[in-house]
Amino acid sequence: MTASASAPAQDQTIRLADVRKSYGEFAVLKGIDATVSRGEVVVICGPSGSGKSTLIRTVNRLEEINSGSIFFEGQDVHAAMSGRELNLLRSRIGFVFQSFNLFPHLSAVENVAMSPIRVKGVPAAEAHEKALKLLDRVGLREKANSYPAQLSGGQQQRVAIARALAMEPPVMLFDEPTSALDPEMVGEVLSVMKSLAAEGMTMMCVTHEMGFARDVADRIWFIDGGEIIETATPEEFFTNPRHPRAQRFLSDLRH
Repeated sequence: MTASASAPAQDQTIRLADVRKSYGEFAVLKGIDATVSRGEVVVICGPSGSGKSTLIRTVNRLEEINSGSIFFEGQDVHAAMSGRELNLLRSRIGFVFQSFNLFPHLSAVENVAMSPIRVKGVPAAEAHEKALKLLDRVGLREKANSYPAQLSGGQQQRVAIARALAMEPPVMLFDEPTSALDPEMVGEVLSVMKSLAAEGMTMMCVTHEMGFARDVADRIWFIDGGEIIETATPEEFFTNPRHPRAQRFLSDLRH
C-alpha cells in the first residue's frame, strides 16, 4: 500500500520501498511504500499491534527489516555498514522513546551533552553550553543540574527531546512520546513538538494524541495489520476517512 507524496526525489528525506518485517511466522509490516518530504510532519496512527512502532524503529535501524529498502537522504539505512557508520547515521535521525531512556547517573545537562562529546568529538565546554541552550529551548534551563529521578515524567521527556536535538538531526522520530506520561504532563511535551514542527523540522510521530495530529500533521498514515491503508491530510482524515477500518477507529475514539 502506498503513502507517497508527489515530491521530487531531492525533497524526499525518507523513502520506504516494499518494506517487510516478520517475527518468525508473524508478519508485522507487509510491503510499506511511503515517502516523507523535507520539512513534513507525518503522524502514524492506528490500533494497537498494527505495526506503528515497528515501522518507525526501522527508519533508524533499531529494527532490522526482512526485505525492501529504506533510504534516508539517499543513503540505504539497511545496507552493510560498520558500527561507527551506523552510529553516525543514527546521530542524524533523532529518536524520542516512549520511556525517556535517560541515563540515571547523569544530570539533565550531562544527558544532553554526552552524545555530541562522544560521537562528534565536540569539546566538553562547548557541548555543555549548547546543552544549556537546548534545555532552555524546552523550558528546563533551571533543571540543568537535576538528575532524572528528580524530574517529572514530562520533564524527563523534554530532556530526552533536547538530547536528540543536540546532534542537530535533520529528522526527528517520536515513538508514542506521551504514552507513559500522566495526563497533566502530556501538554508540555506536545508543546515542544509543536514548536519543532513550526520551525520546519521533518518529523515522523507515532501517537494516539489525535488533537496533535489534527493541529500539526501535514499527512496522516493510518496503519492496520502492517499496511498503510489510508494516507490523508488531517482535514480529510478526521472529516471524511475513506477506509472502513479508519472510520471505525475514529468512531471508537469519539466514544
